[in-house]
Amino acid sequence: MTIDWTDFEAVLFDLDGVLTSTARVHAAAWKRTFDEFLAERHPDQAPFDRDHDYRSHVDGRPRYDGVATFLASRDINLPWGDPADPPGWDTVCAVGNRKNEMVTGLLAIEGAEVYPGSLALLDYLDPLDLALAVVSASSNAGAVLQAAGIAERFMVLVDGLVAREMRLEGKPHPAPFLEAARRLDVAPGRAVVVEDAVAGVEAGVAGAFGAVVGVDRHDDPAALAAAGATLVVSDLGVLAR
Repeated sequence: MTIDWTDFEAVLFDLDGVLTSTARVHAAAWKRTFDEFLAERHPDQAPFDRDHDYRSHVDGRPRYDGVATFLASRDINLPWGDPADPPGWDTVCAVGNRKNEMVTGLLAIEGAEVYPGSLALLDYLDPLDLALAVVSASSNAGAVLQAAGIAERFMVLVDGLVAREMRLEGKPHPAPFLEAARRLDVAPGRAVVVEDAVAGVEAGVAGAFGAVVGVDRHDDPAALAAAGATLVVSDLGVLAR
């Protein structure tokens, strides 16, 4: 099975883990953040599991939602706080801001690389006159796109900053994808969603998009298929044909 791109008018890409390899940077930052938090505040708790905990509780979700979801899985309650809270351990927002501080530092060191297969697909789609957008929960998405050298390929960016400004619910709610489709003036049924996270696939399905491509970066294609992906691939390069 493949995608007939001529059946659609737009493609909406997640960023981390779909276009760029920065998902590993985010995963590392989440682990360092939660491990430090648990060691200081809840030393009886097991460390953050970079596979299970990351994929089940934070991958694809807005930053503060990811914090709250993980803490709830450990029966830990913190006040929500405010996005202006300084990085720390006292509120959900403070923990999220600590994670963002770590991501910013890691990206400055490691940069952002585009997956070769994803770049091949972007090159393939370029002459097809499809509208392209990036839909990411990250507030750093714009900087990552610039660092990766692909920002100019996309007409629309709906990221964590846009979501906060518009008070959009995060993935697995379809609101961010629906907002991108609205900005492109394309009906959801005429757009393809491309995601690597279960929460993102669920968002694409909930938004009734024309197709949802799951990108398996975790050697678990069954999870993306079970979430409703129309098609699951291990590399987007296979769709550049």
